Amino acid sequence: MNLLARLGAVALEQFRGWGHAVFFFLDLLRAVPASLRRFDLVVAQVHAIGNRSLVIILASGLAVGFVLALQMYYALVTYGAAENLGLIVNLSLVRELGPVVAALLYAGRAGTSLTAEIGLMKAGEQLAAMELMAIDPKARVLAPRLIGGIVSMPILAILFSAIGILGAWLVAVKLIGVDAGNFWSIMQTGVDVWRDVGNGVFKAAVFGVICTVVALYQGHETEATPEGVAYATTRTVVISSLWVLGMDFILTALMFSTP
Repeated sequence: MNLLARLGAVALEQFRGWGHAVFFFLDLLRAVPASLRRFDLVVAQVHAIGNRSLVIILASGLAVGFVLALQMYYALVTYGAAENLGLIVNLSLVRELGPVVAALLYAGRAGTSLTAEIGLMKAGEQLAAMELMAIDPKARVLAPRLIGGIVSMPILAILFSAIGILGAWLVAVKLIGVDAGNFWSIMQTGVDVWRDVGNGVFKAAVFGVICTVVALYQGHETEATPEGVAYATTRTVVISSLWVLGMDFILTALMFSTP
């Protein structure tokens, strides 16, 4: 009975936490219209979240393109299908690797930054001071960051895929010697803008919502201590990564299960 009681208490605590997170997300959505009227705040957050993540996104995309071209070429040449290299690389990047890897990098770079920023504001009682001045901190501080993350994440995923394709072209055409015309032509004929690229951008937008909301929630609910903020940033990366990987499977099954 003691074991069952402890299991029940843990389950109730988990459900309570999930319910609190859902209400937090709904409060953020209600604060979005008010934040849109302060467009300067949104632009500042797009710059802070997106522009400052460009270096790691572009460098990682280029490296992934290099490696993907090499690995795919060695696999395809065994079966005499090396002419399909451009198509395989493009589909892999725009459908999966672009949105997923960009989201994981976003969670590690921008997500931890958001959590630490909000956590430090809470520790310094800045959020409480806003409430005392009748200013909603969700509308003034949190919602602009949510909008900035939703806007930035698809752009970062597109740039990741684009630079990855460029890196694959450099390796395939300039290093290995694959025909450049074949590399681009089969890519143009085999990739559908709406089904492949559009679904990849939609995935990135969903991942942007997930990573940003998790980061803001962890920062808002952290203990107002240095140890609490440090622990919250770790939770942000772990929870965001798990949610991104799990949601990627669900979205892929829904988007690409039928021809």
